[in-house]
Amino acid sequence: MPRGGPDGGDGGNGGDVALVADPDLRDLSVLRGRTRFRAERGRHGEGSNRRGADGADVILRVPVGTQVFDEAERLVADLAHPGARAVLAHGGRGGAGNRRFVSATRQAPRLAEPGLPGEEATVELHLKLLADAACLGFPNAGKSSLLRRISNATPKVAEYPFTTVAPVLGTVEAPDGRQLVVADVPGLLEGASEGVGLGLEFLAHLERARLFLHVIDVHEADPAERFRAVDRELEAYGAGLADRPQIVVLNKVDLMTEVPPFPVGDPRVRAVISTSTVTGAGIEELKRSLFELIEAAPTPTGVGADQELADFLVYRPRPPRRRAFRVFRTDRGYLVTGRDISSVPEGELEEALRAAGARPGDTVTVGDETMEFA
Repeated sequence: MPRGGPDGGDGGNGGDVALVADPDLRDLSVLRGRTRFRAERGRHGEGSNRRGADGADVILRVPVGTQVFDEAERLVADLAHPGARAVLAHGGRGGAGNRRFVSATRQAPRLAEPGLPGEEATVELHLKLLADAACLGFPNAGKSSLLRRISNATPKVAEYPFTTVAPVLGTVEAPDGRQLVVADVPGLLEGASEGVGLGLEFLAHLERARLFLHVIDVHEADPAERFRAVDRELEAYGAGLADRPQIVVLNKVDLMTEVPPFPVGDPRVRAVISTSTVTGAGIEELKRSLFELIEAAPTPTGVGADQELADFLVYRPRPPRRRAFRVFRTDRGYLVTGRDISSVPEGELEEALRAAGARPGDTVTVGDETMEFA
């Protein structure tokens, strides 16, 4: 504007790429199929001293317990609690408009400062999972087949005992996007609390689960007696396992002409559901019950977030450091200023000029020296 003075507004800052721990997620499947994320760049400043809008952040929701490692395999962040946030890459700082350079001797500055480029980072995400629910029961009760039916897990399934020799985790998803984790652990033998079979190792995997899926093969024996046999092992082991709420799953009903009765009146049994992994009977009812009962189930004593994750710290990457020099765009090319420009590595200065928009042949003034950008 004639006689109006310089009125170029500052540029907006670039957006950040950040992770946020979401307690409703249980695995990293939300990132499946996409591995590169770019936040929005800041908008240019405009006339009438209007500042450019900041770029929108990219917020990636991940499960609680997600750990972030850099390319050197160093821990960058540990999202140990719900709502924990870690910025993986900060957006670049917006440049200053020409109104910032008005002085008593320079009333109409014809220069502006380009914004700085944003950070780039390559990271690897690791997840420490705790199961919300765990399948328990005798070998060959159909636990692995059931987990395959209700979740995204693919455990080995076969018609003989001890198919499962190590815990398998599966994520169950609700229509509204909530997730929970169900563990399939090796089958239980009578005497497990004394070390029979996989015994103590098996029972230790149950300690962190908030709810048990007690799977009983209705085709093999009396369901009530099977329930009591497993219950005796939970009681003998201790650690509060005998007090944990349960869903009793009467499995393999497709092999029966009618479902046998389950006359066990026990306050720990919150639901009794008949299922068939072959026909799919009862599967949707079981998934609904899981989400309803997990929300109401208390966290096992000693397995709260503070106790489980006290050994882990939350690290925050530091914001990008300010450069020892500044790059300005003028009507004659580019101007570089700073107290000790001679100590700046040549590659860093060249990179900054290229990020500011310099092209081969442009005029660059560094201190008292003017050169052509190559």
